[in-house]
Amino acid sequence: MADIDTDLCIVGGGPAGMIAGLLFARAGVRTTVLEKHADFLRDFRGDTVHPSTLTVFHELGLLDELLDRPHQRVDRIGGRIAGEQLRIVDFTHLAVPAPYIALMPQWHFLDFVADVARRYPSFTLHRSCEATGLIEEAGSVIGVRTGEGEIRSRLVLAADGRHSTIRRDAGLPSRIIGAPMDVFWFRLPKTEQPENDSMGVFDSGRIFVLIDRGDYWQCALVFPKGGADRIRSEGLDKFRDRVGAVGPETAEGADAITRWDDVKLLTVTVDRLEKWHKPGLQIIGDAAHAMSPIGGVGINLAVQDAVAAANVLAGAMAAGDDPDPLLHRIEDRRMLPTRLTQAMQKAIQDRVIAPLLEGADPLERPPLIARAIDRFPPLRRIPARAIGLGFRPEHVRSPKASAHRP
Repeated sequence: MADIDTDLCIVGGGPAGMIAGLLFARAGVRTTVLEKHADFLRDFRGDTVHPSTLTVFHELGLLDELLDRPHQRVDRIGGRIAGEQLRIVDFTHLAVPAPYIALMPQWHFLDFVADVARRYPSFTLHRSCEATGLIEEAGSVIGVRTGEGEIRSRLVLAADGRHSTIRRDAGLPSRIIGAPMDVFWFRLPKTEQPENDSMGVFDSGRIFVLIDRGDYWQCALVFPKGGADRIRSEGLDKFRDRVGAVGPETAEGADAITRWDDVKLLTVTVDRLEKWHKPGLQIIGDAAHAMSPIGGVGINLAVQDAVAAANVLAGAMAAGDDPDPLLHRIEDRRMLPTRLTQAMQKAIQDRVIAPLLEGADPLERPPLIARAIDRFPPLRRIPARAIGLGFRPEHVRSPKASAHRP
């Protein structure tokens, strides 16, 4: 790849980067997206496409086309708490075009966004191209270095995830919130049922999540922070016994775990930048704020950042204006929902997850609030609103100026 000059260089081809690439190219901004991998085929990434994100695709006229891709639909979520089956979340009352979660493997989601973005002549995606650092002149970012050349741009949009190279190079101040747990992800076989049975299992000393993916469970075993090596040292047989003891859903399928390579570790990090921008650079998504997996909100918060960035910048950049004076507006818009979401996650971590994992006090029956939500259906709309739409959902306001390729 020779050196490139472009209007916008987006580092990272995840949900935030690809949605931003689509929206800026749609506005007529010359947009180059860098993805360090050769494809999007990575398992156990954020697969929950929430109503807030589905609404964005509806506003773009793409919802039906997106839902043609393989997915499962989740209208409600339950839980088994202290052995009692409870109904906790009901998305069906949300006043949105798609009041449910679409469980879609992230590679299908990103492939779809890339296919749509390629319809615009101002969009370019470079795969197997990793940004290794920023190029700065006179205190301003003017591009990025890659292993194959330099990319000069009017603006760098960093969306390269929680281990962001660009975030590290930018040296912006950050705050660590922390998390008391890590997660093992793996699959177990199941028989497909007409209704989606995604659920959580909560007992003293145990938190286990079962996401119904049709003919298999996508499972999450939650354990105390830093405990992965200890669990592995106990051996695979004991791990299978631990999984099989969760309940009838896992009792027979646990034997499908034949090696530790089947089990993927997610080291949970919760943090955020206190400032998301500097001249020539804007940071969004997990690179700006790493989220806990609680509620599966990370991918959707990242998409909201991308929509907000395009709303603020795309029209101005398409008109040839300097984006720097506008960058603060994205942080101003998105910092509050980020703080509120992380505060909610931290409260759940401190008051629910940490005590359960410690297992000091036996959980003899579900907490009063869980029993109330199960008993009074309107209460299930509260967690549905928090999970499905979040705080301050964004709507597409960026212009459509670029015509499709023939």
